[in-house]
Amino acid sequence: MTGYERREPVARDRDGRAWPIGTADEVDWITNGTRIDRTIASGIPPVFAAYATVVLPDPEDGLDPPEREIEWAEYFAQWQVAAPRRHGLALVDVLREHSAGERWWLGYLHTGASDIVFPDAPMVSVYHSSWNYVLVAAGPEQAVSWRERGWNLPIPDLMFPTDRSWLLATGWDDTWTSVGGTVELVNSLLGDPLLGARARRVSAEQDATPPGHHAY
Repeated sequence: MTGYERREPVARDRDGRAWPIGTADEVDWITNGTRIDRTIASGIPPVFAAYATVVLPDPEDGLDPPEREIEWAEYFAQWQVAAPRRHGLALVDVLREHSAGERWWLGYLHTGASDIVFPDAPMVSVYHSSWNYVLVAAGPEQAVSWRERGWNLPIPDLMFPTDRSWLLATGWDDTWTSVGGTVELVNSLLGDPLLGARARRVSAEQDATPPGHHAY
């Protein structure tokens, strides 16, 4: 074949259908728009109207109390299963409310200890630290149901709709999630019954590290 050889799109099968696997073309805007510092731009390109950080669940933050008085060991065992899932579901619900119905790109960070859903799929490198993700075009239903275990949360570590109207990113070493999007989306995070106590509005210029946390 002369000229160039046409590359067929890559897909993987699950739930009775084929799901497109993303390439560098889908994530170059993230890597090219971020930098290595302590602002929100370390994970989110500074192209959005508003930004927030949402601290990950902590068994001692009091936001996921036990349904009854139980010993700490039993509570913690239950918390490890329920709290991260409840937190992830709440995040996806807010994002869904501020999406126009288009498909989402779901990015599963390869840590060696996380479920990347399609382990044989080609990965893409994102950020200047060259973290590797399996990127798949799906939607909110798959975001909350596909992953059996994650490094921080059971939802994908990177998510954005095809129109790039918002971006969610949870770094490998971070104890919080960074979000960029519309003012309305950030207001919804701050007003959410569960997430609101963990969410904090940040500007594009300030140190985005939540109080009491450490950036690595």
